[in-house]
Amino acid sequence: MTSRIAQIRIDDANLPTPTPEIEQERAVAIFDLLEENNFALVADGAPVGPYDVLLAIRERRLVFDISTDAGKAGEFHLAMGPFRQVVKDYWQICAAYFDAVKKLPPSQIEAIDMARRGIHNEGARILQERLEGKAEVDTDTSRRLFTLICVLHFGA
Repeated sequence: MTSRIAQIRIDDANLPTPTPEIEQERAVAIFDLLEENNFALVADGAPVGPYDVLLAIRERRLVFDISTDAGKAGEFHLAMGPFRQVVKDYWQICAAYFDAVKKLPPSQIEAIDMARRGIHNEGARILQERLEGKAEVDTDTSRRLFTLICVLHFGA
């Protein structure tokens, strides 16, 4: 897979202002995603990247609006239902992690971080399943996109 996301934008115009922690999660995920990712549309005749991706939530659905230098490449909508519980769990464990960093010993912080990674991996796996037949992504790309979905979902 050689196609990639060259630019990603988040449509958060109708969402509450993010907290500093959410803004940090978003910035890191975008930076890491743009540094290294594998993303390819898989429909017959779909254009090859690099892609410009706009992520949004519209009518309670996750929207991937994708274009290339040649123009619109596709748009697909994913139901948010399969993500709801794992996103909720992810934000709960992130809150525990942010609190732990301030006051707990490293061994307890590490245990919380391991749980956070496990939930993050589950969200990435769900995203890969939901993208089947639409786009192919590797695990690291899926993890970074899942973080951005969490950021979007936080205000939805």
